[in-house]
Amino acid sequence: MAGLVPAIAFPGSGSIPEEIVKTMPKRFDQASAGPSQRQQRVAELVRHALAEVLSRGDIQDDVITRHVITIPEVRMSPDLKLATAYVMPLGGKDEEAVLAALERHRKVLRQEVARRVNLKFAPELRFRRDESFDEAARIDALLRSERVQRDTRKDPDGESPDDE
Repeated sequence: MAGLVPAIAFPGSGSIPEEIVKTMPKRFDQASAGPSQRQQRVAELVRHALAEVLSRGDIQDDVITRHVITIPEVRMSPDLKLATAYVMPLGGKDEEAVLAALERHRKVLRQEVARRVNLKFAPELRFRRDESFDEAARIDALLRSERVQRDTRKDPDGESPDDE
């Protein structure tokens, strides 16, 4: 009986070996698991609905009509009642003005999303600046830096500098 945990038992079997119990998670942690498939699917539907409303010019606002607005990502809360849309005007110009205009028209945009996406509750919309373009530019700058270029350069005889 050494090595067995008698407190845990399944119907029709004996106890579970202690080494298996140690590797089992204590409980499922939703925060570290990432969004569910349903959250991702609904987020994509909301993203498409917002993009359609903005591209068709359904919102009568000078700031919104003057800019081409991209919505690369929408994230949904686990209860699907809150949608955070990450937006960026094309070229990154007038970001604050575009975000303020979207916030002003949040109620109308919510109604349009509710009309286009069949959900029990229309999600409340939040608009945030998309920072993935900045992150991509930062990584691109790192890859073009002299230190990285020096490490990836090959010698004329076909060997890298570290192959000595």
